[in-house]
Amino acid sequence: MKKQVLLTLTFGILSVLMCWGQQQEIKLADEYLQQNEPEKAREIYRKLIKEERVVPVVQRKYVQTLQKLQAWDEAEKFLKKQAKSSSEQPVYKAELAVIQDLQGKKEDAVKSVNRLIDDIKKNPQQIHQIAQYLLDNQHPDWTEKMYLEARKSSGSPSEYAFQLAHLYKSSGETEKMLDEYVSIAAEAHDNLVVVQNAMQDDLEKPEDFEKLEKVLLAKLQKEPNQIVYNDLLIWFYMQQKDFHRAFLQARAIDRRMKMEGQRLMEIGQISLQNKDYKAASEIFEYLVKEYPQSNNYPMARRYLVNAKEELVKNAYPVDKGAIRSLIGDYKILLSELGRSPKTVEAMRSTALLYGFYLNEKDTAITLLQDAIKIARTDQRFIDKCKLDLGDIYLLKSEPWEATLIYSQVEKDEKDSPLGYDAKLRNARLNYFKGDFQLAQEHLDILKLATSREIANDAMSLSILIQDNTGLDSTGEAMREYANVELLLFQNRDEEALEKLNHMMTTYAGHSLADEILWQQAQIYMKRGNSEVAVEKLQKIVTEYGYDILSDDAEFLIAKLKEEKLGKKEEAMEMYKNFLIKYPGSIYVVEARKRYRNLRGDTQ
Repeated sequence: MKKQVLLTLTFGILSVLMCWGQQQEIKLADEYLQQNEPEKAREIYRKLIKEERVVPVVQRKYVQTLQKLQAWDEAEKFLKKQAKSSSEQPVYKAELAVIQDLQGKKEDAVKSVNRLIDDIKKNPQQIHQIAQYLLDNQHPDWTEKMYLEARKSSGSPSEYAFQLAHLYKSSGETEKMLDEYVSIAAEAHDNLVVVQNAMQDDLEKPEDFEKLEKVLLAKLQKEPNQIVYNDLLIWFYMQQKDFHRAFLQARAIDRRMKMEGQRLMEIGQISLQNKDYKAASEIFEYLVKEYPQSNNYPMARRYLVNAKEELVKNAYPVDKGAIRSLIGDYKILLSELGRSPKTVEAMRSTALLYGFYLNEKDTAITLLQDAIKIARTDQRFIDKCKLDLGDIYLLKSEPWEATLIYSQVEKDEKDSPLGYDAKLRNARLNYFKGDFQLAQEHLDILKLATSREIANDAMSLSILIQDNTGLDSTGEAMREYANVELLLFQNRDEEALEKLNHMMTTYAGHSLADEILWQQAQIYMKRGNSEVAVEKLQKIVTEYGYDILSDDAEFLIAKLKEEKLGKKEEAMEMYKNFLIKYPGSIYVVEARKRYRNLRGDTQ
């Protein structure tokens, strides 16, 4: 900025010094050049450059004029004279090198570039101006050489790293670009966030991210004590949602720096939020084992059981023995840490296991009521438990009790995410009952909710209702489907499947067909019948590929082939094709991670 101001002031002073007649001649010459009349422009510029003070104003356009006329000798003579008389202005040598290169005088051009670089070393303030000129004239190779030589002269291994990184990005040399960014981070740990932001902007393709991993692993192998490479790898793996590898890197730093698991706690929590329960379980198991005396131990212990719970709940078919074992883990946790406001979440989780997986609804209600009493002043937790109680009453086929509780929370938590959640549950309850108009009234409000997750859920249910009642004036098919969803919520899968099979016959060709197939596939998955689930999902892809469930179905087929059917090669090919076919899908990151794991990338 200071250079620009100085340059502006310089030209301003020169303009004042020049007489009005010279200013008019410059304007006329510029117009001739612009109108592609270079001969006329040259005559005026020749006259003007006789005045030394005018040269800085017209020299660039004079050289452009000579280039158009291919008056190479005249251009060289002028630039050599200026380079000799104005050694503090290396731009003349840069222009000379370009002119020589255009003539095919490669050796002379190289000599001029070398002299230019020598000047830049003595006067580095002008390096960016010269670099831009060389880039404008299609010489990134000279620009690179100039920056690298200037770096050597400066003695700093990361000098001009950002400029070189941008240069390499433009020329498609991704690994060189990454080397530069990494060198900036290695110079000072405070640069880490800046570098991460820059790489997040510049890395666009999946192969770019793979190159980053390659660069970082190579750096770490050469300099194993350089912590910043571990930090960047952790950041990289977190961006890829590869929490297992992030854990391995963080564990290495944790041991070396004696951090007592603080960073690992953060990674574990993010793993849970992203539903990578396997990685979360691994992380919290390590923390519980390694740091039993840590202040974070109670939290790690609870998160460990929570992660195990999610693994059990998401394994099909659900093993009731595993559920009871999990309840045993929660009981041990509560025995070890006691029933207190710090452990009420464990009580709540235990209650939900009893209610939703063991069909012991009264036990669930008692536990939730106990948790509410212990929580006392934690109104947010109390209202969460109330929402759970509403769900349990819905399991018991007592919808009026459920809506009463949902409405209490909606009133107590007005304009908060929990209040919106209560409104969403009321909307869902009205949907189950077949009162679509009332459900839509709730959903229209929730579409504007501040919580993205609630707004998305509201939008999905709203679209489902709109899409499947518009052409069906009676809404009979939609009411039957809503009843099926209620049965599924109540874990009455056998009844739900019978109704779905009936609907596929009764409403053949209805817009709900892909939704029906999807629910059938979910039931067969819960039963452990992956082959039939894949058949149903494949029908969605084949017959309803244009619809919203297509990418969900295709991803789930690949996942079932990988995890349940032992067809890992087919799964790998499906993940690869998925990345091409559905680049905007929410499953892209997960598909890429699974593809890389099946391909055998380093664990």
